[in-house]
Amino acid sequence: MYALIIDDSRAMRRILSKIVMPLGLEVVEAENGQDGLDRLEEMEPPEVILVDWNMPVMNGLDFVKTVRADGRYANQKIMMVTTETEPAQMVRALMAGVDEFAMKPFTADVLVEKMKLIGVRLPNPVSSNE
Repeated sequence: MYALIIDDSRAMRRILSKIVMPLGLEVVEAENGQDGLDRLEEMEPPEVILVDWNMPVMNGLDFVKTVRADGRYANQKIMMVTTETEPAQMVRALMAGVDEFAMKPFTADVLVEKMKLIGVRLPNPVSSNE
């Protein structure tokens, strides 16, 4: 089981990896939405996709729209990890098919709880109290 992390910031990919790897998920990284689509085509669907909104080449919203247009990913869990906090932007993303949001900056506990909320299966779940 793995998580696909899509963010143009190497530092943010590293932060997200350090949160999800102890949960038992392997990590596959991508630098932008197009890179994420390429990675998605190369392997089985991930347990969860964590995607940034603002990226070059292909942004996160276009990535989500493209993934949701492909029937193979109808049940794919997608979380937008972003600085976008405007209600109108959140509505756009929800309508495009995002399951949940984590607003930057976030804590590991918040990210884990949101993944659990949308039904992400975590091989090594940790409680929020640890």
